[in-house]
Amino acid sequence: MTTDIAIRAEGLTKFYGGDRGIEDLDLEVRAGEVLGFLGPNGAGKTTSIRLLLDYLRPTRGRVTVLGLDPRRDRAALYRRVGYLPGELAFPGRGRADELLRFFAAARGGVAWSRVTELADRLELDVSRPVHAMSKGNKQKVGLVQAFMHRPALLILDEPTSGLDPLMQQEFLALVRDARTDGQTVLMSSHVLAEVQHAADRVAIVRAGRLAAVERVESLGRRAVRTVEIHFADPVDAAEFAALPGVTDVLVSGPVLTCTVDGRLDPLIKAAARHDVVDLLSAEPDLEETFLSYYYHSEGAGDAARTGA
Repeated sequence: MTTDIAIRAEGLTKFYGGDRGIEDLDLEVRAGEVLGFLGPNGAGKTTSIRLLLDYLRPTRGRVTVLGLDPRRDRAALYRRVGYLPGELAFPGRGRADELLRFFAAARGGVAWSRVTELADRLELDVSRPVHAMSKGNKQKVGLVQAFMHRPALLILDEPTSGLDPLMQQEFLALVRDARTDGQTVLMSSHVLAEVQHAADRVAIVRAGRLAAVERVESLGRRAVRTVEIHFADPVDAAEFAALPGVTDVLVSGPVLTCTVDGRLDPLIKAAARHDVVDLLSAEPDLEETFLSYYYHSEGAGDAARTGA
C-alpha cells in the first residue's frame, strides 16, 4: 500500500443473514484529507466503519488501514486511530477526568494540557460524573478521547450527535485543525451542511452500496434548498419562475418562496433588482438533497467511476 492512501477497501461486503449491511465497497481515503461518509440512517455507514476497525468480520473483501491489516495488526493500528462510535456507552460511574486519564494512559501517555485544551474548546466540565451528563456532554467526552492523542487517523461516526449548534461549529474547527496538522479524517454523517464545511471529498452510500465519490465543491450543484425572500413591495412570480434551477415559485404579496436546485446566483441577482428586506435559505439535509439525485436515480450504485 502506498503511503498516500490511509484507508483502502476492496470489495468490502457484510451480510447479516439475508440482510445486506454493505456490499462491494471500493473506497480509498487519501492521507491528510477529510472524507465525509454520507448516507441516511441504515445506509451502511456504521457497518463499513466497524469493518475498517475489525469490530466486524467481512463476508468478503479486504481492507488496509494506515498500511496495516486491521485483524493481524489490531493493537498497533488502534494506537494510531482516534475512534468515536455512533453510540457511546461509557462504563462505571466515575468522573470524566478519571475516564480520560484512563484513555490517556492506554495510549502510552497524553499530556494533560492537551486534554484540558480540548475540554475548554468544547466547554466540557471534566469534574462531573459521566453517567450524570447529558447526551451532548457525553458526546464531548467521546470527542476529547478521540482527538487527545493526535492520531494519524480519526474515524468519527455521527460526531455532532447531541451537540448544540455552537459546539457543532467548534467540532468542525477541530476537524479543520486536524487536517492542517496532516491527520486523516473519515467522518460519517447524514447532515450535508456539516460535511460541506469540513470535508475535501464525500463518499455517498445508498442502501448498502457506494453511490458516488465526489469533490465537496460539487455538492453545491446538487443541493436542493427552500428559499424564502421578503421584499419591501409585492413582486411578480413570473419574473422568478423562469430562472434556471428555480421551481415551486409561490408569491404572497411581498413574500416569495421557491425551491432552488443548484446555484443560488440566478435567484440572488433577480432578487437584487428589488428592495430585499430578508432572505431565508434552509440548509439542505442529505435526506432532502440527494433523495431525487442519488437515492431514486437509475444506476446510482455504479458510482465508483465518479471518484474524482
